[in-house]
Parts: sequence; structure tokens; C-alpha cells
Amino acid sequence: MAVIAIDKYEFEPSDKAEQFHGAYIIYAGWDGHLLFSCPYAWPLPPTLPFAHFVHGPMAEAFGQHPDWERIDWATVRWTRNGAPFEPQMDKSIADNGLIHKDALRFETPGLDGLDGRGF
Repeated sequence: MAVIAIDKYEFEPSDKAEQFHGAYIIYAGWDGHLLFSCPYAWPLPPTLPFAHFVHGPMAEAFGQHPDWERIDWATVRWTRNGAPFEPQMDKSIADNGLIHKDALRFETPGLDGLDGRGF
């Protein structure tokens, strides 16, 4: 069913970058691991090294899953906003080209969730 707008829908978004005091909101989701039903979001300083993001905030969120400790980070496949992405672990969030409200997904080949069922 098509939707027809009856008026303009204009507003000032409340989650603009300026609202986060210099931090970028970065989303990350782990493909094939439905124990985490949606991506997490973190306010991160743009100067934070990507490796610190992975082994800090991401580890806190996803580390409860038994597959987390078995990840071979050299084989992880990443996307950024749906496009292939190859982060440099030693570079910062900003130096990796990430900006406010970017969405990352990561896939861990060979790790298919609990008992290989995607959970």
C-alpha cells in the first residue's frame, strides 16, 4: 500500500553530531549471531584507536558469547553502511574514515553461533 504524505515532514534531528560533545555514535552488529538481536551503539571519541574499540566497548558487549574468544581478527569481514570496509586496527576511528552514525557489521567466518545455529 502506497503512503502519500499530506504535508512536509521537516524537523531538526535531536541526534546530530553537535549533541554528543565531539563523540561519534558508531553502531556495530555481529552477523550470524542472533543472540544480539540488533547492533549496539556507542559514543566514541574520534581519536580512539579502532583496536581499542574492538577490544574495549565491543568486547564488553559481545564478549559474553563463547565465539568471541575464538575470533581470528585477520579473517573478519567488515562492512560500513553496507559497503565493504577494511579497518586499520592501529588507526583511530576518524583516521579509518568513520563519521557520526556510521553502521558497522562484522562477519566471523567459521564461527556460526551457538552450536552453529546462528545464536
